[in-house]
Amino acid sequence: MKFQTLAGFDLAIVTLVACVEEPEPGQPAVGSASDLSSFEGARAGQAEMGIQALGYENVRSEGLTSYWFNRSTGACARITTSDGRYSDVTMLPSGDC
Repeated sequence: MKFQTLAGFDLAIVTLVACVEEPEPGQPAVGSASDLSSFEGARAGQAEMGIQALGYENVRSEGLTSYWFNRSTGACARITTSDGRYSDVTMLPSGDC
């Protein structure tokens, strides 16, 4: 019976590993089409192209704060820049963009 439990455990691990999504070629290794929070702390100049590659566009800016919107997913992010890095990345309701 221990063998059956262990085999089931192994299968669960294989199943979980298979669920890990790898970025598609040309996609940034961080962020997603629906969540940019992992870009917090990134260098603004380098991360901007990654955000655009995920389908976001800068829809407005207010000082050092920019609002990014992904039309295909409806995701909205408010990104504040400080000292050349994204100091705060907050996902917002789509209506805020």
